[in-house]
Amino acid sequence: MRIRSTTDQDFDVFVDTLHAAFGRFPETPDEDGGGVWWAALEPDRCMLAATEDGRPVGTGGTYAFELTLPGGLLAPAAGVTAVGVVPTHRRRGVLTAMMRHQLMELRERGEFLAVLLASEAPIYGRYGYGPATYTGRLTVPRLQAAFAAPRAAAAPATGSVEVLRRAECGDILEEVYDRYRRAQPGALSRPHRWWSRGAGQPPVAPAPRYVAVHRDADGVPDGYASYALDGDTLTVDETVATHDAAFTALARFALGHDLVGRVVFKHVPSEHPLRWQLADFRAGQPSGDTDWLWVRLLDVPRALTARGWSTDGELVLDVDDPFLGERNRYLLTVRDGKPDCTPTDRAPDLSLDVRDLASIYLGGTTPSTLARAGHLHAHHPAAIPLTDTLFRTDHRPHCLHWF
Repeated sequence: MRIRSTTDQDFDVFVDTLHAAFGRFPETPDEDGGGVWWAALEPDRCMLAATEDGRPVGTGGTYAFELTLPGGLLAPAAGVTAVGVVPTHRRRGVLTAMMRHQLMELRERGEFLAVLLASEAPIYGRYGYGPATYTGRLTVPRLQAAFAAPRAAAAPATGSVEVLRRAECGDILEEVYDRYRRAQPGALSRPHRWWSRGAGQPPVAPAPRYVAVHRDADGVPDGYASYALDGDTLTVDETVATHDAAFTALARFALGHDLVGRVVFKHVPSEHPLRWQLADFRAGQPSGDTDWLWVRLLDVPRALTARGWSTDGELVLDVDDPFLGERNRYLLTVRDGKPDCTPTDRAPDLSLDVRDLASIYLGGTTPSTLARAGHLHAHHPAAIPLTDTLFRTDHRPHCLHWF
């Protein structure tokens, strides 16, 4: 089997092979090649696996994203996507060979983080990825959608909500999302190429949608909610807001919509305050809680020194990376908020798999949770509390982007 990078000339072969792997047929792009989910793929970051006689049997690719880390710092991240093996060649090591090839190629590019959305949870842990952000839905029956009176003094609500069609407000969506993602740990960039080519899912894709745009007191857009009505259910694709007041205003708008039996908010973090804002706490019905963004560390010292830290401390980590056949020990030191991570021979405080380090990296999974699950080995009683304290973040990570 041979694995090679794709070119513009064989990109159609890549797309056909990818769809064959999932038993689907490609949709028809628009005249400019946009309007389909794969329209933003970057051919020079894609690969084809082929048999010795040249028959393509597997695909994989990455996007060049930015990932917002704890502390509001931005880091380049390879967004792994379009991974598939045609049914005739599964369970022959094709996927494993492609994943190893891809990780090595990313390292050669100087990249130290990779992320993906896992189609099946058991697959990608084998390759060193760990679930790092989580998401779910919140369904609110329209008749139980009353908001409670605030218990604490709050600034009076200001601003306005305007309803636009998706085709009328692409620039607003792009600008507001970019402001939001820069301040939200776990969020990914949406490069202009995505918006201009209508790739992905609504509201990036040009599917018919109404968009409630929130503007501040000066008329500047600071939030939006993309939604569609099907029968008596109003489904909000995503609610993006640069501050809580804008999110609340958009939620009030959706919950106040006439001729609606229930409102479904997609991609709501489990600890979002919306349920607490309702007069009937039980009216907010969570469902579909699931992992979303999976993270892979390709260079542990670079990854740990790229993110922000809110607590000083010192920790020796013994990190096993069985997929790449590596095991290394690092001394992580944070002084005055500045991290340093270097190889060390000191006795470890904690031993863990690289995928578990990836899960705690953004602060969305606590080390103590993984320790209770038997994933981490503490070498002394203080190791887990120390790790919990050091990796704790001020803001829970969350990712909305589909890729």
